[in-house]
Amino acid sequence: MHLKADVLILGGGFAGMTLAVALDRYNISSIVVDTSDPIRMLEKGYDGRTTAIASSCWKLLEAIGLKESLEGKGCPIHTVRTSDQLKAPDLCFESSKDNPSGYMLENRYLRQALYEATLAAEHVTLLQPAHAVETERRHDGVSATLADGRKITASLLVGAEGRASPTRQAAGINLTGWNYNHAAVICTLFHEKPHHHIAHEIFYPKGPVALLPMQDQEGRHRSALVWTVPRQEAEAVKNLPERPFFAEVTRLTGGILGKLDFASHPTAYPLSFQFTSKMTDLRLALIADAAHGIHPIAGQGLNLGLRDVAALTEILVEGRRLGMDLGDAILLERYARWRSLDNFAIAAGTDALVRIFAVPGKVASFVRRVGFKAINNMGFIKNFFLAEARGDSGKLPRLLTGNSL
Repeated sequence: MHLKADVLILGGGFAGMTLAVALDRYNISSIVVDTSDPIRMLEKGYDGRTTAIASSCWKLLEAIGLKESLEGKGCPIHTVRTSDQLKAPDLCFESSKDNPSGYMLENRYLRQALYEATLAAEHVTLLQPAHAVETERRHDGVSATLADGRKITASLLVGAEGRASPTRQAAGINLTGWNYNHAAVICTLFHEKPHHHIAHEIFYPKGPVALLPMQDQEGRHRSALVWTVPRQEAEAVKNLPERPFFAEVTRLTGGILGKLDFASHPTAYPLSFQFTSKMTDLRLALIADAAHGIHPIAGQGLNLGLRDVAALTEILVEGRRLGMDLGDAILLERYARWRSLDNFAIAAGTDALVRIFAVPGKVASFVRRVGFKAINNMGFIKNFFLAEARGDSGKLPRLLTGNSL
């Protein structure tokens, strides 16, 4: 069996499916090949994590037709409060209620919405579970052979398989990276006091602790906990009995949400940094974690991937309107230029934050708090950081502004 499309997307995670749905709205066909079992993938317990979606990326999701599917499911973040070990002063970023800095969304809701949109898309073929055993990129096109013998041809190959992307590895694209010796212990908590749509991030030398607001469930207040611990302590922390677990979280967060209870049980994920030497090659574009993987300290991981999607979509749509081959090196060079600097700046910034707040001692803490006080008194700097958090700084793809192409 021979299948043909404009774009072959290897990897059907959030970024891969978003790209396929976005391209479909402009009559660019794609085939998405993903190894996941859709039945397992859509089970409620498949992925209990939540993700902070920046306001610009939320506009992208709405612009490609997911507004109705996500209505009422995301919890707006109106305020972000950052502190050094709960010491004054803290750093406070406030957004207007009609323009929040972002939304906290359960991964399962986004996965379901994208899956349904992908199946409904006229110009998208989703092959799942499926696995490409061989890919070939030539000057006149790309091809792939699946494990079941089916063959696919396209003009452009997009690698979207995540941090261990075999497409990136096969292309020989170099990768810079390191482990942080940290793991994130993640769960959802019920709590006594309302969160008032405030996201808290409290920095400690061992790693930050974040409480991120979620929609209430069955009349109970909820927040997501992201507790960064030394990697060697992750299993012990994850498996703590309830009382000592909640006692330690309460101590680290100053009890700001009152009495705690589990809404989902903890899981642990090792943290690392990686960045590719380039995002494109012959008829190849990398997006999201296949091109860059960063520390979750600023909650920008998925948002960088969605910004990649918005930029690549705009470039391909404009290329099609000009009658260009979608795998043309000129289009891919434009994509690489557009995204490389932004991705590097965010990756370097998050890495710097990790290292700055990891410095122990009273003097280091005092210097950080002096910096907090200075930033609080300089509105233009606060506005810059808030724009970065929203993802609406710099030259934005039109989809990130909520507009069509």
